[in-house]
Order: sequence, then C-alpha cells, then structure tokens
Amino acid sequence: MSDPNGDRTVVNAYTTPFLPYDLEGPAQPEMSWRPVSYDRETGLGSYFMRMEPGAVTIEHHHEVMEKFLILEGDLVDSDGSVFGSGDFVSYEAGTRHNSWTENGCLILVCEWQRPASVRP
Repeated sequence: MSDPNGDRTVVNAYTTPFLPYDLEGPAQPEMSWRPVSYDRETGLGSYFMRMEPGAVTIEHHHEVMEKFLILEGDLVDSDGSVFGSGDFVSYEAGTRHNSWTENGCLILVCEWQRPASVRP
C-alpha cells in the first residue's frame, strides 16, 4: 500500500502475498519473500523472508552489510548460533554463511552499504 503522495510505502508482513524466494540462486520452494524497498540491481534495501520448518538457505556471500530482525520463530546459523524472536543480527560485508530453521521463521532483512563517511 502506498500513500497518495508517494512518500510512504506500507507492506504488512501478515497480509501481503509473498513471492518465491530466489535471491541466492534457484527458487527455493520452502522459502518466500516480500520486497519492501529491495533493489535487485544494487542488492540494497529491505524485504521480509519467510522460511518453512526445515528450510535451509543456500550458502551465500554478502557483498554489502546484512541486518535482520527475527519477528517469529527460530534460525540457526552455520556457526551453530541460535537466534529467536526479537533477535537483531548484523553481518559485515564479506560474510559467507548459510542458515536453517527448525520450526519456521519470519524475518525482516535489510541489506545496506555503510556510508563512506563512517567506514572503518
């Protein structure tokens, strides 16, 4: 939903239809996503991602920073870290990993580039 002036976009994670998830390669039927501001060309922006119980992401490399908030469920990272509802996780650019879920999850993902003025 957008406002009449085009200044705001509203996407409800519970009522907006999701799409087949294909950001790491071929579509994964046990995962879906809903772009909010994500741009495939730049790899920047935000989206919701839903993973069904037992879903596993394809191992991937982050060209930019990735931050995500787990809204529901659980997520296990390839290093064995277990995340749950309310956990906010941040990865630096250059990270390589994959994740899976035991019981399913809903995540808000933000892919972004740190401005040059604040880079280490």
